[in-house]
Amino acid sequence: MNASIIDPLQGDFPEVIEEYLEHGVMKCIAFNRRGTLLAAGCSDGSCIIWDFETRGIAKELRDKDCAAAITSICWSKYGHRILVSAADKSLTLWDVVNGEKISRTVLQQTPLLARLHPGSSAPSLCLACPLSSAPMIVDLNTGSTTMLPVAVPEMGNGLVPQSRSKSSDGTPPFTPTAACFNKYGDLVYVGNSKGEIFIIEHKSIQVHAMVSIPGGAVIKNIVFSRNGQYLLTNSNDRTIRIYENLLPLKDGLSALEEMNRTIDEQDGVEKMKTVGSKCLALFREFQDSITKMHWKAPCFSGDGEWVIGGSASKGEHKIYIWDRAGHLVKILEGPKEALIDLAWHPVHPIVVSVSLTGLVYIWAKDYTENWSAFAPDFKELEENEEYVEREDEFDLMPETEKVKESDANDDEEVDIVTVEKDAFSDSDMSQEELCFLPADPCPDVPEQQDKCVGSSSKLDSNHSGSPPSEGAGQNGLAVNHASSPLEEDTGGTRMKRKRKPSEKGLELQAEKVRKPMKPLKSSGRLSKIKNKFVVDLDISNGVYGDDVSDE
Repeated sequence: MNASIIDPLQGDFPEVIEEYLEHGVMKCIAFNRRGTLLAAGCSDGSCIIWDFETRGIAKELRDKDCAAAITSICWSKYGHRILVSAADKSLTLWDVVNGEKISRTVLQQTPLLARLHPGSSAPSLCLACPLSSAPMIVDLNTGSTTMLPVAVPEMGNGLVPQSRSKSSDGTPPFTPTAACFNKYGDLVYVGNSKGEIFIIEHKSIQVHAMVSIPGGAVIKNIVFSRNGQYLLTNSNDRTIRIYENLLPLKDGLSALEEMNRTIDEQDGVEKMKTVGSKCLALFREFQDSITKMHWKAPCFSGDGEWVIGGSASKGEHKIYIWDRAGHLVKILEGPKEALIDLAWHPVHPIVVSVSLTGLVYIWAKDYTENWSAFAPDFKELEENEEYVEREDEFDLMPETEKVKESDANDDEEVDIVTVEKDAFSDSDMSQEELCFLPADPCPDVPEQQDKCVGSSSKLDSNHSGSPPSEGAGQNGLAVNHASSPLEEDTGGTRMKRKRKPSEKGLELQAEKVRKPMKPLKSSGRLSKIKNKFVVDLDISNGVYGDDVSDE
């Protein structure tokens, strides 16, 4: 609602590194639907959720059964759940608000990518892309898996899942396969190593269409834009391709079934290719014609107007930004660290990237401040211009204002209750969306309070040559520091510096005093009592002096 007024620079692209986030070694990132929360998976198996407005940690999800690196993170549609895949072959579904683990499923292969079903507010189905097997649909409640077909057999008319047997030329049987849901999750788009995209109904595991990529290179990434109108593919031929989705956003499966019924003269693979040509149309191609580099983690901007891709070269942290027309508009150059993941903010012109060292960099627009103190109707000029005044400029009632007529209807009622639908609202939205997490402050670790030691027995041990006990400060006063210079507290994260007693304090501690001294109520003077100096304190209660009882 009123997006042009709230954020007039929404269509701009980021330019500089504004800030960076640091917590362990982060591997992958994902924004929630509105960009208020940022989830990051770490190498120790934990998942950190950042409040992106305050740039503070809002929640930490840690599974004691998982200590392997996180490979991907996915939010549910309304942000109440997070799916995490790890290198120990596990898929873990979390409740974000409570921080509790809902389910955990262990696969036979390491999942490189996992995506929750986008059509449900509390999804239990996900799409997993393992390292060395075909993509599969996983039921997180039961743990059952269903393999998706990714290859066309040489004989027969149907499609079968990719076989585990080696190919005839001796090449490895598998390459990591890309797959993704469409906007509402009724179809799955799967890319294989032969440069083919299959459009599959995941419930019946039926292939309805097939689209061939020019060149037949291995498809590494498949990403839909937020509005579902464009599909992005990243291939091994160093080219990013944008396809226009010709199917309706809703009921795309019904449209596919209707196409298959109308095409009767063909059968098998040719029929699927004919249907595929009516599903996806090649729109643009992006590549670096000079360096011919490979791309990593390409994606769309929140409004789908921009396309970004990270350089896959080692030691480079470069992000290329194109407009949808195919023009390269910006190259962002970061530190000399390899880039491993990218994400564009759903609302603002902000890009977040992850480096190989585990830092998350936030790229934002470089706004130029102008502090010129002019009246609102003044215009700042780059150079002098000759001004030509209007004929009626200095009239009491200019002719231009006389001609103007008000178009406003004074009798029209203004609706201030109805909320306009924004870019993220859906007609099937049935529950409140999670945009922020409640504050959960971590209590400080209580520092260990050292006991006051002043009994004659302990003083006797000090007098016999042993080191002074903890808690003995200058002039026999009890302090909360030990004599060691540095010591870690119980939390293990902060260091506190310990003060060493002075020579005078050590001398006073070594003396035997059998009777406790009476309280002294002067104001900071030095009193000479039996050839001893005692600092008087302005405290009405308590016993102070060389010898302090344990009470």
